[in-house]
Amino acid sequence: MSEAFKPLDPESMPRSPGITYQQLLDQDSRPVPDVLRLQSPQDMGLQQYSVSRYTSAEWHEREVEKLWKKVWQFTCREEDIPEPGDHYRYDIAGMSFLIVRTEAGTLKAYPNACLHRGRMLKEFDGNAAELRCPFHGFCWKLDGQLKDIPADWDFPQINQSEFSLPEIPLAVWAGFIFINPDQHCAPFDEFIKDLAGQFERWNLGGLYKQAHVAKVMPCNWKIAQEAFCEAFHVNATHPQIMRSIGDVNSQVDIWENCSRVITPGGTHSPLLNDVSNQDLMRSMMDLDHDAPVPDIPDGVRMRQFLADRSRENLRAIAGDRVETYCDAELMDSLDYTLFPNFHPWGAFNGIVYRFRPNGNDHRSAIMECIMLAPFEGERPPAAKVHWLQEDENWSSALGFLGKVFDQDSFNMPKVQMGLESTYMKGIVLSGYQESKVRWLHHKLTEWVGE
Repeated sequence: MSEAFKPLDPESMPRSPGITYQQLLDQDSRPVPDVLRLQSPQDMGLQQYSVSRYTSAEWHEREVEKLWKKVWQFTCREEDIPEPGDHYRYDIAGMSFLIVRTEAGTLKAYPNACLHRGRMLKEFDGNAAELRCPFHGFCWKLDGQLKDIPADWDFPQINQSEFSLPEIPLAVWAGFIFINPDQHCAPFDEFIKDLAGQFERWNLGGLYKQAHVAKVMPCNWKIAQEAFCEAFHVNATHPQIMRSIGDVNSQVDIWENCSRVITPGGTHSPLLNDVSNQDLMRSMMDLDHDAPVPDIPDGVRMRQFLADRSRENLRAIAGDRVETYCDAELMDSLDYTLFPNFHPWGAFNGIVYRFRPNGNDHRSAIMECIMLAPFEGERPPAAKVHWLQEDENWSSALGFLGKVFDQDSFNMPKVQMGLESTYMKGIVLSGYQESKVRWLHHKLTEWVGE
């Protein structure tokens, strides 16, 4: 653990009034897995982080050189390129890479650039038997070896046996393909060990990509990402879900390269007075205030009742596995983050976020939501990316979850404008509830500098 982190005592640290997450777990109707019993709160101080991290082109350029060219990052799913010749274009901060499945079925990653005069080899995802440059026709095999140089007699300086595409380090975890543009990077297994150890119970590789929605957001990528790193904003941004979510009672855990915020469902916000079971259920089900709801049997807690309904809804596609899921795994939001920008949700939510710069524009970002789902029998084909236009809402593609995104998205450009206008030199963060945001900035400082 970084020396800048100071572990806190979960039993004596400052917390919001009301039931804690661990106390909710004590009421679960099923055995709770050890991963949910982990607690790793960290004291990272109360310092401010410079506004220039969001508003400065110079800071963005440093991120490109010291972060995006050096860090392990999620590109696509294995199922996005299932067949030999399938290729996926991954762009980050003005750079472009190709993820390719070779004829032998192995995965390779290359810079998306011809070795002749640099023209992009592929502009779109697709399938091809070779990697041929559209400019002059230089061509490589799928495994990166040179295949053809038109008029090769005119290039005596090229050693054709060595003129292969540069290979980028690539790794696979739980069906997700990662690359690192730094050919001398640290091992991936070391980088992801904290996250991988906690996901052993939840087999994300056994799910399929049901949906993939993306949109360009008018703000720095960190503004978009940080909107999903704490539940403190729920009372002002998402008041409609306060009746069914324990926002300020979320548990925040910090490790070296990953962190998580666990926000309990099926319990109301401590910022509200007592909420009836009927109103809580209407909030969970996104129903009108007077809509009828089922009666809860005597002796059954609300979270168990709602979890039992979820089990039955999942049974058709997950089978008897649903009996192994505790209430918390079906009810709660377990938002993990692997530094710098990969957000897989734990348990059985099936949600994955990614946030990245939109090219070299430090005032716009690409926000993506991937939905994973269980299946029986043959794996369904992976969903293609659905790009939302500027005037399209997230709710048009993602239903209830999209409504929440629309509220978050409303804030994002206003945060960017506010930071461009503020007289404050830094952003002010809480000590605990926003400690995941603090962790992100601490890691940025490690990689990019002050």
